[in-house]
Amino acid sequence: MDTPALLIPLIVTGLAPLGIWIFRKTPNTREGVSFVAAALTFGFMLSLVPGVLGGEIKTLTVFTILPGITVKLCADGLTMIFGIVASFLWFLATSYNIGYMRGLNEHAQTRYYFCFAIAIFGAVGVAMSANIFTLYLFYEVISIFTYPLVAHHQDDEAYSGARKYMVYLMGTSKLFLLPAMVLTYVICGTLDFQLGDVVKGIFPADADPFLVQLTYVLYIAGLAKAALMPFHNWLPSAMVAPTPVSALLHAVAVVKAGVFSVSRIILSGFGLETMNALNLGIPTAYLAAFTIVVASIIALTKDDLKARLAYSTVSQLSYVIIGVTMLTPDAVTGGLAHIAHHAFSKITLFFAAGAIYVATHHKKISLMGGFGRKMPFTFTMFALAALSMIGMPPVCGFVSKWYLINGAMQAHQVIILCALLGSTILNAGYFTPIIYRAFFMAPSPAVDYDHCSEAPMTMVIPLTITAVISVLLGFFPQIFFSFINVFTKFGG
Repeated sequence: MDTPALLIPLIVTGLAPLGIWIFRKTPNTREGVSFVAAALTFGFMLSLVPGVLGGEIKTLTVFTILPGITVKLCADGLTMIFGIVASFLWFLATSYNIGYMRGLNEHAQTRYYFCFAIAIFGAVGVAMSANIFTLYLFYEVISIFTYPLVAHHQDDEAYSGARKYMVYLMGTSKLFLLPAMVLTYVICGTLDFQLGDVVKGIFPADADPFLVQLTYVLYIAGLAKAALMPFHNWLPSAMVAPTPVSALLHAVAVVKAGVFSVSRIILSGFGLETMNALNLGIPTAYLAAFTIVVASIIALTKDDLKARLAYSTVSQLSYVIIGVTMLTPDAVTGGLAHIAHHAFSKITLFFAAGAIYVATHHKKISLMGGFGRKMPFTFTMFALAALSMIGMPPVCGFVSKWYLINGAMQAHQVIILCALLGSTILNAGYFTPIIYRAFFMAPSPAVDYDHCSEAPMTMVIPLTITAVISVLLGFFPQIFFSFINVFTKFGG
């Protein structure tokens, strides 16, 4: 169904950077542009919900470049998951950005907000892409405009981290993703996704199996934003960025664009029939299981809070991949739900990390003794989000893990089941010491403990909201399950 209204969220997010630049000399108005754009984008995304839940698949061809190669938008159940999360979290991130950037008197704030807005524009574009070509364009927009954010501090460490970030993401997209797109066009004659049917896919039944398998491998390698090992190292290196950027990278735009793209290409490109027929899913699931366990072990060794959270993200992203590639109904449902569940929980953890730094100027976990007594709101919300990462009820991460474990049993995959259960223990191993130290251990002599207090309310309120939503999603998972069911039709 052709729906011109699909352009409106992209127009709003696309105009936001222009407004930020125009009002660069009046900071309150500049930040107000981000608030208004985020609220409008979220509102327009919500306006698409009734039709999508009613079974409609909305599409719009913006323009045609070559026969079979178009810029085309869509709105279906999978679009709604990523689009709603990205636009809603943009609103909260803007409030948080104000507290962080002004609290630390950061330089180049207009550039920062400008690039931040374009990154969200790219994320919304990825969510609404109706074909692989459109997805590729917006995927690259995110990579290009998050580079200045990673390099924001403009010192040697920042440039080194940003360089590695760009080499990994742009290198893999050019070496692997672009050839995969070309092969898809040669084999299928189209790059349009098979919307409304996760079984069939777009690859013809008589296609050369080797070429289809090669194309699949190129996609998995080319979508390095999903941070599967060995293409994960860009993510910890990008921790040199300001903490709100880390939150953007790890919860909203970048990594979610990676796992969303993998999910979209597997389910709307290859389809379950092709994935099963060519045995493409389970080997990828094993790689994801390896990533989950190894990244969790590395996280145990990190004393820097952001570094520990970075490796936690590498691990948690593979929950989405492992779910989608096990190909069973419960596994796919758990994996897609984790796109949203992880977003709210992980952005809470990074918001908390930034609040701790603004309030105390400390990043080391070993120096956080007693911080929970000085910053009770921040550390309580951190604890709730950590429970979600571990997979404890009633927080939403438990729901994702429950479905993934059921999916592993449906697929009779004992190794994957062990990896999921083992990761729960490892997650507890690297999160619970932080919480225990903050609330129950004595302050470190190296810390000016008496002058520690909560960060500005513009930071504490957003992280409280995201933590509370993480809990609410644990009680009401059907909010996103309804989109998953209408997309996969597993629910009937």
